[in-house]
Amino acid sequence: MLKQQQSQFVIVTYPAQGHINPAFQFAERLIRLGVHVTFFTTVGAHSRGMIKSRPLDGLLFATFSDGYDDGVVDDVEKQWDQLKHNGSKALTDLIVSTANKQCIVYTMLLPWVVDVARELHLPSALLWIQPAMVFDIYYYYYNGFADVIGNDSDDRPSYSIQLPGLPLLATRDLPSFLLASNPYALLRPKFQAQLEALEKESNPRVLVNTFDALEPEALKALEKLNLVSVGPLVPYAILDGRDLSNGSKNYIKWLNSKSESSVIYISFGTLLVLKKQQMEEIAHGLLDCGRPFLWVIRAKESGEEEKLSCREELEQMGMILPWCSQVEVLSHPSLGCFVTHCGWNSTLESLVLGVPMVAFPQQSDQGTNAKLIEDVWKIGVRVTVNKDEIVEGDEIKRCLELVVGDGERREAIRRNAKKWKELAMEATNEVGSSSYINLKTFVDEIGEGNLVVKSV
Repeated sequence: MLKQQQSQFVIVTYPAQGHINPAFQFAERLIRLGVHVTFFTTVGAHSRGMIKSRPLDGLLFATFSDGYDDGVVDDVEKQWDQLKHNGSKALTDLIVSTANKQCIVYTMLLPWVVDVARELHLPSALLWIQPAMVFDIYYYYYNGFADVIGNDSDDRPSYSIQLPGLPLLATRDLPSFLLASNPYALLRPKFQAQLEALEKESNPRVLVNTFDALEPEALKALEKLNLVSVGPLVPYAILDGRDLSNGSKNYIKWLNSKSESSVIYISFGTLLVLKKQQMEEIAHGLLDCGRPFLWVIRAKESGEEEKLSCREELEQMGMILPWCSQVEVLSHPSLGCFVTHCGWNSTLESLVLGVPMVAFPQQSDQGTNAKLIEDVWKIGVRVTVNKDEIVEGDEIKRCLELVVGDGERREAIRRNAKKWKELAMEATNEVGSSSYINLKTFVDEIGEGNLVVKSV
């Protein structure tokens, strides 16, 4: 007789926390659909604890060395080359050794995965871990709009940019890697290679960490590519409405002592290191605002030479700590505002939990995310930098007062935050929701095209 084997997906992720988190949430969603998943990334990402998971039936881990297992990178271009060379070989070996091959899903900046999939005659799909609007902007940049998007030279002041199917944008709303002033020039060809790899596919698949109601226009803006929403890819604990607080933690005890919607939470992600001057301005803005706050200052930001001049005064008003569970904090009823760098994972977590934001973007997609937060979804306000690219304390206080103070703007922001929280929850409901249906349809289509049977 014939027996169908269980579906087998391999998820390949770039070795950075911001890529691994949504890719892992995507793996969990596949497993809930009865799919077996192998999660594939570097030895270094695994050994540095980037993957935090409980044992799951149907989930395996596989790693390869990119030559930088200790995380110390002395030559970025060489690291890219070794990631591609070592990763291609290890992925090929993994796939060949797998009895039931079906589909490879990969995060951005890994165009070589498409080549491996094509050589092995397997379908592949890009898991785009940023908003659909950011994907659209990259696509337009490499398809006729480079002069419009990338020209931010000093002789051209900030100007309006109109791209098909997208809201009117300013220079500060664009992904920073595309701007002429961007210091990370080597990344631009990586994104170009990503799009070129997609264009070679007969049936390119792009799965986006967003949901239909959140970005309806951006998901449909491109005629040649079909963007499919499968998000928000946030931890199930958030979506299930569980009490996430661990009462034994000092910061949770501290939050428990505060009134509802009163606390300001400040965090800038796992990679960003702010200038000393910017840290001081944030400190003065918080002191002038006079509200309780929880500020995450990671160890590498808080050396003795970088110690804040007003730290003692700050700690009388709020709590400063090197790490916390962000979802625990954002889900706490005392939280009133999130001052965020607008990384997409943090943005989605805040949106799903209904927490208003002060958008404090720094690089990559964060300026675009801030545009969405302030002008499209209207769930926060965005800081403005001075001529030295510093956000001054008075500006920080102004934004905080708009979000957590009294007034009509605050009430409108809170109403919108509640609305988007409800829509996000609807999108992930496993009974007829848009993202669930989109993912199930994708898995079913892959299965029908690649059915593997064997005699028993």
